[in-house]
Amino acid sequence: MLKLKNILLASHGTIGAQAAEKIALGLCQPDTVLHHLIVIPDLWGGMMGDDWLNNASTRDTYGQYVEAQLGREIDQHRAILEQEIKARGVTFQTKVVLGKPDQCLIDYAVESKADLIVIGSPRPSEISGLRSRMVLETLAQALTVPLLIAPYPR
Repeated sequence: MLKLKNILLASHGTIGAQAAEKIALGLCQPDTVLHHLIVIPDLWGGMMGDDWLNNASTRDTYGQYVEAQLGREIDQHRAILEQEIKARGVTFQTKVVLGKPDQCLIDYAVESKADLIVIGSPRPSEISGLRSRMVLETLAQALTVPLLIAPYPR
C-alpha cells in the first residue's frame, strides 16, 4: 500500500475540485497530513470595476465587498471540507494565496513537502464558469512528485 505522509490538495469548491477532494480523502490515512491549497487567481486583483466606478471611495468600497465575498466563499468551502477530514482523523492545514494557480501549487508543493498532489481536471467547455486553469505543461516540468488529476464527474 502506498504510504503518503503529505498530500497536497488544490481545490476551491467547484464540481471538478470536489472530485479531487474525494480522491485525496480516500488516500488519507490517520498519520497523513492533508495540505489544502486554495488559490485566488491573480485576475481578481484587477476586478475593481474601474470602468464604472468613478471615484476612489467607491472603488475602495467595491474592493472591500469583493474581498469579503471571496473570504466568505473560502471559509464556507474550507469548513465543509474540514468537517469531512476531521471525521477521518486526518491532520488538516489550509493555505489561501493570491497568484497564478500553477506557480502557487508548485511553490506550496515544496513548502508542504508533498508526496502527492491532487487536483481536479479542467471544466468541460460546455459548462459555464470562471476558467482560471492550472497550466499542466508548467506543472509537468516543475513538479518533482506525482500529480493526480481527478476526472471531471460526468
